[in-house]
Amino acid sequence: MAEREEEEQTIAQDVVVTKYKMVAEIVNRVIKEVADKCISGAKVLDLCVFGDEKLSDGTSKIYRKDKEVKKGIAFPTSISVNNCVCHYSPLKTESDAVLKDGDLVKIDLGAHLDGFIAVVAHSLVVGASASNKVTGRNADAILAAHHAAEAALRLLKGGNENYLVTDTIQKVVEEFSCKPVEGMLSHQLQQHRIDGEKAIILNPSDAQRKDHPKCEFDVHEVYAVDILVSSGEGKAKERDTRTTIYKRKPDLIYQLKMKASRAFLSEAENNFNTMPFTLRAFADESKAKMGVVECVKHTVVEPFPVLFEKEGEVVAQLKFTVLMMPNGPMKITGLPMDLSLFESEHKIEDEELKTLLAQPISSKSNRRKNKKKSGEAQAEVAAAAAES
Repeated sequence: MAEREEEEQTIAQDVVVTKYKMVAEIVNRVIKEVADKCISGAKVLDLCVFGDEKLSDGTSKIYRKDKEVKKGIAFPTSISVNNCVCHYSPLKTESDAVLKDGDLVKIDLGAHLDGFIAVVAHSLVVGASASNKVTGRNADAILAAHHAAEAALRLLKGGNENYLVTDTIQKVVEEFSCKPVEGMLSHQLQQHRIDGEKAIILNPSDAQRKDHPKCEFDVHEVYAVDILVSSGEGKAKERDTRTTIYKRKPDLIYQLKMKASRAFLSEAENNFNTMPFTLRAFADESKAKMGVVECVKHTVVEPFPVLFEKEGEVVAQLKFTVLMMPNGPMKITGLPMDLSLFESEHKIEDEELKTLLAQPISSKSNRRKNKKKSGEAQAEVAAAAAES
């Protein structure tokens, strides 16, 4: 019985694929709504709060009657601007940032249904339009990220190795005189786990390449492919900006001494389980800031620090969730990129990369069969949700 239950938790089951698609629809819709609000004068805090509210609202409307099926935010909305690499999601009690024309904005968020996670990130430039095109290093970084994402997608096939993706991303990004951000990881997604065993590393140092294991991709795995591209050296460092996003480490037990710490951990466990969360989501933000300190010290929660490139540089990010199906990778999250808005002096010149990027993403064989199965699974999930 245990083996059967384990088997049902992979995308080998059509119902699981459909759950991924359902939550992917929500995150795609939410990131589009957040992107539309990224205009000059918009406050980053307001955008993050808006994104989280939309994620919570969207997931609350599916499986409403089945209390056993958990769903909600899998990664809180973060808005990282220009040389800020990732994880900037300000608190209501602290200073805020305001967007202005020309800012390169990275939106990152995610949600889950029954522990099946869909995440997405998108980059845009505030004020960009057909009559006000993106040029210079903003254009270079975003176009490099776009083409690197397209190349990576085509390599996510059973039997390929993670370092093939690492090295290909490096080649694509260097065509635009940019660098992938060193050491950033794209993780396998597993039920209730956003950082699965297998991973793809970006621009590893010699030490990181030695320490980071090789692995092969397998059919029926799921990955969050996270492409981060810098106009500079690709070195991300912490500054004095407060970390606000954390994740529980459920396998680690420590007897916390402070009452505030125990209350914090209890609230995190009850409301977010194993998913990343923001201190902004706690009932009392000030108490959460107190309680998290001891939890981090004894590693019962893991921080997602706010990282920065050098001043004057910019970082672009694209993240998508991909299901590795028998007929090829199935990308279920990500906004389309309007390439007509970008003008760069650089382009893909390498013939091997051109050939790779010209390849179809998945084979046409069995598509009709898979489409029929997907429709049947969609109906099955919808019926289950209606009956619950």
